[in-house]
Amino acid sequence: MSDGKLKLGWAQADISPEEPVMVCGQFHARVSEGILDPITATALVLDSGDEHVVLISCDLVAISDEIWEGVQARLGADGPSPDAIVMNATHTHTAPEVRAKGGAAGTTAESVGVELPIMDVQDYVDFAADRISAAVNEAWAARAEGSVAFGLGQAVVGRNRRWVDIHGTSTMYGNTNTPDFSHIEGYEDHSVNILATYDAAGEMTGVVVNIACTAQETEGLFEISADFWHDTREELRRRLGERLFVLPQPSAAGDQSPHLIWGKREHERMLRLKGRTSREEIAHRIADAVEETLPFIRETREDAPLLQHETVELRLPLRKLNEEDALSADAEAANWRAEYEAELAKLEANPDLRDEPRWHEPRWYVQVTKAYRRMQWYQRVRERYDLQQKEDPYRDVTLHIVRLGDMAFATNPFEYYLDFGTYIKARTPATQTFLVQLAGSGSYVPSERSIAGGGYGSVPASTPIGPDGGRKVADATIDALLGLWGDE
Repeated sequence: MSDGKLKLGWAQADISPEEPVMVCGQFHARVSEGILDPITATALVLDSGDEHVVLISCDLVAISDEIWEGVQARLGADGPSPDAIVMNATHTHTAPEVRAKGGAAGTTAESVGVELPIMDVQDYVDFAADRISAAVNEAWAARAEGSVAFGLGQAVVGRNRRWVDIHGTSTMYGNTNTPDFSHIEGYEDHSVNILATYDAAGEMTGVVVNIACTAQETEGLFEISADFWHDTREELRRRLGERLFVLPQPSAAGDQSPHLIWGKREHERMLRLKGRTSREEIAHRIADAVEETLPFIRETREDAPLLQHETVELRLPLRKLNEEDALSADAEAANWRAEYEAELAKLEANPDLRDEPRWHEPRWYVQVTKAYRRMQWYQRVRERYDLQQKEDPYRDVTLHIVRLGDMAFATNPFEYYLDFGTYIKARTPATQTFLVQLAGSGSYVPSERSIAGGGYGSVPASTPIGPDGGRKVADATIDALLGLWGDE
């Protein structure tokens, strides 16, 4: 038996692509036009001797099966167990596509509607998996006795991005300056969950920062970027030490984003007065919360907290569709097909457009790829409906539940609406629970009230899993947490 003393290891890898790639996160294709700031993978090893876990955060839109399996396959023989790997994405919309299966690769006309001169998706996945696994092996080799402390701060970063009109219809973003505006659809969570790590001498080595918001402040760029987490890392290191490791996690935030849908004028005025960009403002808010919290938790640090890791395998039913859903999707798909064919005809009439520099405005491939992907998006609704007439389709998912002393990490692979996150936090037996969404391939899991309002993020095309699946994930998470706490 070990003495339970905690060993910690940190490492970071640059996973910025070395060639033009498909940038993931919008309907239209985007070919990368350079690197605004590096995207990274950060690994933290927690090892008690009896149990170990590796937390990994990546500046990606999601963690595809290909990335996860690629990292696990590359771990050293003397390294951590593949089953101990717990990965999450920050959901930056300015990172490479990492889904190489199922027609998501961006190098053929089958996936985006036209041929584009980019790095093959699987080649990037292999490149990133090499870098991430090397960081994991480095963190494993760097393990040394240390301690941890956890605490809670507050910072306004994520806002509910859906509003409801007086007729009960929900809209994501859009103009709220209308007499039909009624209210914001759901709740917001401004908590900043903080786990700080220290070496044997008591010097802080790194920090896990968990907020209910995804990295989407500058999501429309054609450049590679970690979004506001780059600015946040820079600000935290400026205040707390240039060698500080920073591991970001998004809590349940499927209906949240950093974009304002009201109060924009006063916000923009204050940015001008402060001389900051929106990303810099977010970085300061997060850094303020971390810096304020650290002095209060430092003396609570533990060097032998109980470490337990459990995985939960769930089979979730796909969202039930009706014939009206399918017929509506058919009509939308037909409209987008017509637009796609019209855009193709323009390209055939003007073949020289394809030879323009990829940064030339307007980019020749944007409209045609948007139409093609929208068409596919609606076609998948029909495919799911037809499948449901023959069988009860489902999706298998894995949840990771980690206990570290009196606090916990609880993951899910989705863009998980905040209503479910609030339910888990209200019922958890842990003193503090770090919910971690996007520990997998993504897709929205909407709340009941959002389904009633409709709109992007709640319509059948964007929600393979419905509210019943979301509740099943929440209940399974609570059951697992209660199991780890037992009679406590």
